[in-house]
Amino acid sequence: MTVTFQENVVAAKDKVEGEGSYSGTRTYNQRTRKFIEAGKVKQAARNARPKSEQEAHQMQKAERIGRSKAKR
Repeated sequence: MTVTFQENVVAAKDKVEGEGSYSGTRTYNQRTRKFIEAGKVKQAARNARPKSEQEAHQMQKAERIGRSKAKR
């Protein structure tokens, strides 16, 4: 018996992966690898820099808040 592509997609959608999504993780890893291999990391880091001192303080405050809520 041969399984068609459409049947395979439906079966994959019905599959419950729980809190950790294996397919989501796989896709993320593939896209991240492509991004790194394309040499876009340095430019993205430059673009993410704060545009002003006020923005830098806002970013630091947001990071402190985020870290305070993280599980340790």
